Amino acid sequence: MSQLALVVDLKKCISCHACTVACKMHNGIALGDYLVKVLNVGPKGNFPNISKYGLPKSCMQCKKPPCESVCPAGATEINSQGVVIINETKCVGCKYCMAACPYGARIFNESKGIVQKCDLCASRRDEGLEPACVQTCLAGARVFGDVEDPNSDASRLINLRQGTTLLPHLGTEPSVYYCHP
Repeated sequence: MSQLALVVDLKKCISCHACTVACKMHNGIALGDYLVKVLNVGPKGNFPNISKYGLPKSCMQCKKPPCESVCPAGATEINSQGVVIINETKCVGCKYCMAACPYGARIFNESKGIVQKCDLCASRRDEGLEPACVQTCLAGARVFGDVEDPNSDASRLINLRQGTTLLPHLGTEPSVYYCHP
């Protein structure tokens, strides 16, 4: 079984928000909503040694997603590649999954009456393309691949730079990794 993952090299991220824009364009996300956000961390330190970095956030593609167990319609599923998806035909728009997500990664689409989230650009992957955020990243800070394959660029980067996940103490086992500056 594969486990698709996203690895973000925070040393390379320049907080340009190209990933945010590419995601919005590809997915037709409404004004004011985001499936990918870039948060600014910092500044920290003391002058003249001050630093800050961008922290891109999206769905963490958890192996144990709390959003899945609370969905009364069974609309949240994990596919064979380990990607958490929403079956839009099953979604009843109750927003339970939004409340359960500790990463704040879901949005409500008012016009469709359903919840949406990052699915690592399933439609692009079906065409053999990388997710829009990865392809658009000007600095090459985003690496996409199967972390179960030790020879993938994603696995190598995680091992080389000691990639970590957000909020590991929650036990959700995210598949988005961060390599810190």
